[in-house]
Amino acid sequence: MPRTWLITGTSSGFGRELTEQLLARGERVAATARRPQALDDLAADAGDRLWRRSLDVTDTAQLREVVDGAFAELGRIDVVVSNAGYGLFGAAEELSDAQLEQQLATNLTAPIQLARAVVPHLRRQGGGRVVQVASVGGQVAFPAMSLYHATKWGIEGFWESAAAELAPFGIGVTIVEPGVARTAFAGGSAVLADPLPDYADGPSGELRRRFAGELPPLPAPGDPAKIASAIITSVDSREAPLRLTLGSDAYALATAALRSRLEALESARELAFSTDADDVRAAS
Repeated sequence: MPRTWLITGTSSGFGRELTEQLLARGERVAATARRPQALDDLAADAGDRLWRRSLDVTDTAQLREVVDGAFAELGRIDVVVSNAGYGLFGAAEELSDAQLEQQLATNLTAPIQLARAVVPHLRRQGGGRVVQVASVGGQVAFPAMSLYHATKWGIEGFWESAAAELAPFGIGVTIVEPGVARTAFAGGSAVLADPLPDYADGPSGELRRRFAGELPPLPAPGDPAKIASAIITSVDSREAPLRLTLGSDAYALATAALRSRLEALESARELAFSTDADDVRAAS
């Protein structure tokens, strides 16, 4: 039986690719975007299987209104994909207050508010699936991406906790961790902080030169169509995988980061145990 999906950020990137593939499979999509007219080319063939609304995910009141409207008009929504987001690049000192607040609002607060808006509906209908498009940047960290990483590490923690809260209601959660893919993430959708001369010769300056074409671009091995297909396949599975790491670069980066952290933790075992209270140490 065809399912109904609610997806944020569908005008480009993974959101657009997911919408195209799902409609081709005969499923129904509630597509939200700042510019829903970007899906005009899909509307003629999709008919009433494509439900579109304009949405700025940082507007919490509007987000709740759109979510409530989607459930009211479409009935059951089987899968919610939290996909809207963007990259902010620059040293922490280079970022403006407005850039900081917008990055947190879009990549961290908005997905949390989306969860708070959809969960009551999913509980009442007896379950469903939530897919959070995050990033391998929630497992690793690079210079000149501090605020971006803060949002991705933050949303990983939120969903790892919330997944356990929601499991008794039949709501499965999957955090998708793609590597660098051939989308507009590192191009048109990227935001760069205004440069400070002091950082010109460091990682922030190097990244800026890559975006300007003065240095080779960042490798982008990920195929958006294959990533979208893998996300859909994960929802086809009976059990929701908590994490879905996609891309050879994502796998290599996450593996190296986790091994490094585990090695550091194991080397500090004696120190960790030494800080227990004396009665605990005596009993061990």
